[in-house]
Amino acid sequence: MEKPQFPPPEQRSVKLDQHDSVRSHVQQQICDEVQRLERRIETLRLTKAPHAAIMISTYERMICRKKGFLQNWNLQ
Repeated sequence: MEKPQFPPPEQRSVKLDQHDSVRSHVQQQICDEVQRLERRIETLRLTKAPHAAIMISTYERMICRKKGFLQNWNLQ
């Protein structure tokens, strides 16, 4: 049986950000991630972990970048 011939990937450009279902899924995933990070920050603030401040700072930067991504792609 012969294999179907597909053009190379560079010739089949698909712009996923143009599909509402993909945009909606990405938006939901990122919003869920932001909520999880915010809960982790709250938990860390209540503990006396030795490196809590560094972890909180890192999580806050991650949240900032995720929110920036949402804004750049008009997903908010």
